[in-house]
Amino acid sequence: MLKVAIQMDPLEAVNVESDTTFLMALTGQARGHKLWVYDFRTLALEDGRLFCRARPVTVQRKQGDHADFGPEQRLDLAEDVDVILMRQDPPFDMAYVTATYLLERVHPQTLVVNNPAEVRSAPEKLIATLFPGLQPPTLVSSDPEALVDFHRRHGDVVLKPLHGAAGSGVVRLKADDPNLEALIEIHAEASRDPLVIQKFIPAVSAGDKRIILVDGEPVGAINRIPAKDQVRSNLRVGGTAAPVELTPRDLEICAAIGPYLKERGLIFVGIDVIGDYLTEINVTSPTGAQQLLKFAGIDATERMWEVIEQRKTAAA
Repeated sequence: MLKVAIQMDPLEAVNVESDTTFLMALTGQARGHKLWVYDFRTLALEDGRLFCRARPVTVQRKQGDHADFGPEQRLDLAEDVDVILMRQDPPFDMAYVTATYLLERVHPQTLVVNNPAEVRSAPEKLIATLFPGLQPPTLVSSDPEALVDFHRRHGDVVLKPLHGAAGSGVVRLKADDPNLEALIEIHAEASRDPLVIQKFIPAVSAGDKRIILVDGEPVGAINRIPAKDQVRSNLRVGGTAAPVELTPRDLEICAAIGPYLKERGLIFVGIDVIGDYLTEINVTSPTGAQQLLKFAGIDATERMWEVIEQRKTAAA
């Protein structure tokens, strides 16, 4: 039995039929592990030791009655637990970054999934740029001249905030669209972060594939199909999930990035593939496991727990 603390947004609010973190908890419990949940804002570093306020929990797949909590406890995250699942949702802001710094104080004595230092070093739209030839033409910049020049050269493009999540702020600009400079100005007023501009991939109309990798190996995929006349396929903004098979190109992409993910302790990862192109590598709190289980009967969280158990046994 492993003692597992899950750092997440409120468990009470999740949808038990679609939430990946809930499935991780349900599967871990079925494998005999003891679970706690806590909010990252309760992390407290004192005299070099990291604590949190956590509630023990048991879960069941019954919406509205899916979590039974015990009394809140103060956990020493180096001594009282074996594994931490870092699963709070973005935004990937300084609060998120600070949480990774804090969790580094206990990892790897307490195994943090995913490795907090590597999560911090892998902004999800930037990490994909490490693999030339897998992405469509892409520019990351705050420079209006560079962004306008990219639009001029590539015509039909997609613009998105570097640290956005779940399709937030994603817009398509066709070759004759005059709004790019105004959008850059609006973004600059709200954030100092760069923007990502990427050549539009027409194949998105057929779907944006989410492939789940565990310890660097592909487990399976779902397709996320955008609503009619929409460019965003994320399930949170109206995309529809559908079953899909992995293609030879998908497997080629996974083979190219898999060793990198495994080496850096990025155990549970979701990548986004449109047509023949990798667009993002999601390492913070990737989703899609519930849909994969529904469509293909593949439980990626079972494989995740197998890897975690193997690592803890090897470290004992």
